[in-house]
This record gives sequence, C-alpha cells and structure tokens, in this order.
Amino acid sequence: MEEYQFKKAALEDKEIIDHYFRHHTSRSCERTFVNLYLWSRQYPVKWAVMENTLVFKSEDENHIAFAFPAGKDEDVKNVIPVLERYCEDRGRTFSMYNVTPDNFKRLQEWFPDRYQIEYDRDQADYVYETEKLATLSGKKLHGKRNHINKFKIMYEDRWSYEPMTKDNVEDCFQMALKWRNENGCEEDLEKNAEICVTLNSLRLFEELGLKGGVLRIDGEVAAFTVGEPICSDTFGVHIEKAYAEVQGAYPMINQQFVSHECMDYKYVNREEDTGAEGLRKAKMSYRPVFMVEKGTVTRK
Repeated sequence: MEEYQFKKAALEDKEIIDHYFRHHTSRSCERTFVNLYLWSRQYPVKWAVMENTLVFKSEDENHIAFAFPAGKDEDVKNVIPVLERYCEDRGRTFSMYNVTPDNFKRLQEWFPDRYQIEYDRDQADYVYETEKLATLSGKKLHGKRNHINKFKIMYEDRWSYEPMTKDNVEDCFQMALKWRNENGCEEDLEKNAEICVTLNSLRLFEELGLKGGVLRIDGEVAAFTVGEPICSDTFGVHIEKAYAEVQGAYPMINQQFVSHECMDYKYVNREEDTGAEGLRKAKMSYRPVFMVEKGTVTRK
C-alpha cells in the first residue's frame, strides 16, 4: 500500500486545501482552511491528498478517525476502502467523523449496508437566514429587537460599528487578552483552547483572509466578530467576543456584523453549541432555519 504523508496544516497549504473545499462545497463550519489551521494547533489533526481527495486524519495512541474526504464523487468512493485498509494495517478500527446526512447518503449508495452512523447533537451547526439575523423581523425575534433598541437607547451616540481591518485588529487583540483574564481561561482547558484560537485568528487576520466587525463604546472595543465565507451561499461566524457586563453587546455585534458584512450570503452558520446548555439556549433563541447534522460513521 502506498505510504501517505500526513502533515499539520501550514499557511503555505492554504491554496491547495482551499481548492478542494471550493470545488467540493459543504455548509459545515469545519470545511474551511481557517478552521482546520487554527484548531490543528489544539488537536492532533493532519491532512494529505489521497486518491485525488483531501483527507483529514485525527490520531492518538488508541484511535484513528478520518473526516469525510473532499473530492469528486468517484474519487471519494475509491478512497474509502483505502482509508479502511490504512486502519487495518495499523490494527485500528475504521471510523469517520463530521459526516453529514448528505455524505452518509452517498456512502449508502456506494456501499449498501456496510456502514452505520451516530449523529451527535452537540456538534450540529446552527444555520440562520441572513436577512432574519439582520432585520430580526417577526414575532419570534421580538425579544432580540428589544435588546438592540435598549442598547441603542442606553449608549445612544456613544457606540459605533466598523469593519475589522489591519488598522484596528490590534485593538481587538488587546480586548481579547483582557477578556481572557476576566473569564478564567487559564483554569479551563476548553476556554483556553478557544481563546488561543481567537488570538491566532487576530494575529493572522490578513494572511487567513478573514472578515471581522468591531463594536466600540466611547471609542473602546466592547465586542468583535471574526468569520469567513464557507461556500457561495453561506458565511461562517467562527469567533464572537464581548464583555459580559456590557448589556446587549452580544446581540448588537451579531446584528451589526451580519447587516454590514454578510448580506451577500443567503445563510449564516454560527457553528455548534458543544452541548453547553446556555449556548444552546442562546443559539436556539435566534431560530435557526436548519441545522447541519454531523455524525460518526463505523462499520456495521
């Protein structure tokens, strides 16, 4: 069997990884170079091109798992048995993660009755209509409109919104450092990983081709958001930070960012809730139009 060289994502890999994602699209938040690059610093994810498909591998001492490959259908079909053999040769059980219902449907067509899937609600992405997030129209979002109006009254001519640029990204970096100190990130591994990703996204804001938005009060950064297009009709919001003591800052940066930076896209993907109860409640309250379900595939 051919020996494939898996490697950690580096900035110089952006072009080839973007190429595969651009031509084999998905609305899943994981299917971007930025997400892979930033989180591979925290998790053992590596990539390789196998049988003309882009393959991600997550491996520790006991397990090997692959993300669903990106490529033409025929090539993806051909690489699946190769991935199985890769695991068999190393005495590991085959599995694939971040598999969407569309992905699994194709697997069933290619290999009837060979695989099973278990979906994980904690990993499902929340996808919203851009227009709804911008206007907050309708009875169901009445409460959100109230938050925005209250914020505008409370801060009146003291608040401002601006796009994130190379000129103001340092202000956001300093705000993120302060946010880290105020939110006990050093004692919480998950929070620490997330703030590391946040800081790296700001450090490499231009190199990664990200878009962002900044909310200020009295000239100081109170909140910011960072994201990127996932595919032609969907924009992904990767990071959103606001000071908890600034009432309405989270709804405000959400609404302002979408209405200024995302209107060219039909949908906004605001990623998963990871099972956090408060986050789930907040994401559900914005009324997602659909979820991107993701599961783990194993042999029957």
